[in-house]
Amino acid sequence: MSLALVHSRARCGVQAPGVQVEVHLSGGLPSTHIVGLPEAAVRESRDRVRAALLCAQFEFPARRITVNLAPADLPKDGGRFDLPIALGLLAASGQIDRQALADWEFVGELGLTGELRSIDGVLPAVLAARDAGRRLIVPAGNGAEAALVATGQACTARTLLEVCAMLRGARAPTAAVAEPVTPWPMPDLRDVRGQLHARRALEVAAAGGHHLLFVGSPGCGKTLLASRLPGLLPEASEDEALESAVIASVSGRGLDPTRWRQRPFRSPHHTASAVALVGGGALPRPGEVSLAHHGVLFLDELTEWDRRALEVLREPLESGTVTVARAARSAEFPARFQLVAAMNPCPCGWAGDASGRCQCTTERIARYRGRISGPLLDRIDLQVDVARLPPQALRPDAPAGEDSTTVRARVAAARARQLRRAGVLNARLDQAQTLAHCRLTPPDQGLLERAIDQLQLSARAMQRTLRVARTIADLAGSEPIATAHLTEALSYRQQATAPQAHAA
Repeated sequence: MSLALVHSRARCGVQAPGVQVEVHLSGGLPSTHIVGLPEAAVRESRDRVRAALLCAQFEFPARRITVNLAPADLPKDGGRFDLPIALGLLAASGQIDRQALADWEFVGELGLTGELRSIDGVLPAVLAARDAGRRLIVPAGNGAEAALVATGQACTARTLLEVCAMLRGARAPTAAVAEPVTPWPMPDLRDVRGQLHARRALEVAAAGGHHLLFVGSPGCGKTLLASRLPGLLPEASEDEALESAVIASVSGRGLDPTRWRQRPFRSPHHTASAVALVGGGALPRPGEVSLAHHGVLFLDELTEWDRRALEVLREPLESGTVTVARAARSAEFPARFQLVAAMNPCPCGWAGDASGRCQCTTERIARYRGRISGPLLDRIDLQVDVARLPPQALRPDAPAGEDSTTVRARVAAARARQLRRAGVLNARLDQAQTLAHCRLTPPDQGLLERAIDQLQLSARAMQRTLRVARTIADLAGSEPIATAHLTEALSYRQQATAPQAHAA
């Protein structure tokens, strides 16, 4: 029977659904047909495969060739099916044993000389093959990425001939080898002079996973502060790092296997579109919110962003996922990131500054701040004014604050308390967990209600304020939330009111 079956993997979001590559040889005029919803790059594989087989001194069957990529309703893209199609042709024509293919899966693009070229999306394919109980052969260029799955059984090959030698038993499979993780220096919090209130907010945000907004005049250190947040976060767990690495693998932008344990820090330009933030394309790829999964997304010049782009953040800020729907397909990407944003207080940037140089009217400031919707601001837990420092605080001999290592130790201890208590960080507590773990004394409950009325905060903002207070208590090593913890949490919500404008 001139029929062969080869197992492979497609790419759909962060998943790698199985694809059965069926190759059938029949009588008739020599021709090659690829069916099963292939895209252009897959249809073009017939020419690459033919050239690769001939260059490797194999015989290309002079028969009517039908290649079926099943399931037929799953779109297939890229050159990842070149290798399984070539092996299917060899097995169907009797040039290799078709039984040798049963326990293996194959992905890889073929060059015209038979060399295997790297593809994207290898990491989810390794995970899926492991779950299916089969070994996976990938191009040698993807070996370090495939080796990130410690429990996977990925092997590498450089050419089509090497793969065939493995299947014949003439060559031992070459296991994928991981590259050593390279330590990457992080900006140190000690470089930030003064700004005690903003530094404290940064520590609270790191400890509880809370979203943070810095508001201040130009050059006061907002971007400097935001860049220090990754250095305060504990190292990602293996599961967290693997989730982030899978997203980078399918993004088409490449994955650095030497830095896969580092939490991502994404800082897109303010001209980025909504599609750039959440992802998109005919073949859905992850956007910035997903590339920042388990890391930090920093949006500088928040008021300069297109409002439609900012509004797409509302869903992932709440759910931690984003769904990209297109006519042909849809994909869901994880997006559990920590948002840090920075903005000026007014169009000229100097509202509230001690110099008194701001000439903006109340109406101009209202229009300026109106570029950011209330529902989006409502989802930002800590909103902090960053004041301009006096020249004396910037002297080389001025006293420096704590370094990142010291603060990170407190952050790690506070996070450990949260995980023991509820299994999640305080920022991710649901309503029932918030009621259970963020209880206040009657006097403090009255204080909270009066503050909510005075600041005109929503029910969502009240819940988020309670979670921030819970984090502050955890940093202090206190199980009950004290009055001082609550008042500090409320102080981070007072930025909701605009600074006093210049009298026109």
